[in-house]
Amino acid sequence: MAPAKDHVLSLRNVDLSLDGNAGRVDILHDVTLHIARGETVGLTGPSGSGKSSLLMLMGGLERATGGEVKALDQDLTAMNEDQLARFRRAHMGVVFQSFHLIPTMTALENVATPLELAGVPDAFDRAEAELEAVGLAHRADHYPSQMSGGEQQRVALACAAAPRPAILLADEPTGNLDGPNGQAIMDLLFGLRDRHGATLVLVTHAPDLAARCDRNIRLRDGRIEPQNLKDAAE
Repeated sequence: MAPAKDHVLSLRNVDLSLDGNAGRVDILHDVTLHIARGETVGLTGPSGSGKSSLLMLMGGLERATGGEVKALDQDLTAMNEDQLARFRRAHMGVVFQSFHLIPTMTALENVATPLELAGVPDAFDRAEAELEAVGLAHRADHYPSQMSGGEQQRVALACAAAPRPAILLADEPTGNLDGPNGQAIMDLLFGLRDRHGATLVLVTHAPDLAARCDRNIRLRDGRIEPQNLKDAAE
């Protein structure tokens, strides 16, 4: 088992329940999972198994109803919303299946704005460099509506990578893209991981994307499948 200091993400006995129209729904049950610095982990399993919810807990975008979630030795379960937002801004990049770009901003402005909010002095220079890294320097002045889905996802990747995050979280990053665009995004995602040395955790249904990860954790009905329990705890 890796020393605790090497655990960039650490979840212990985590439960998640949410209130819905039909009452309280139990989504995750007693999840324990440790992820080491620089590791790439794929979260797999059938639809509704809790993969995206688990990723949201890691990013502090959902709050556990039981157990402990730590990132970089900081207890996310003890933080308020403002503290979580500051922590994410400083240490995490998140890529969603839907691109979450601001429609009234150009590609360059979408990448630079979070950097400006974080007080980065060379925000636009860094944003230009990230757009160049994802092959979109020539689209810097274009708005999301003027770009294809693959291009918008590249901008979203640049947004996530620009702050040089220690942790990169991706939820079905190729889910809305065709084969060639999906392959290009996979290559870029792993390239960003290598370039910035980030720990990468991704949710995917794509076998070829899961196969590129160092380790796969499979969920079913809100639990880590029994054959993965030992792997998850390492």
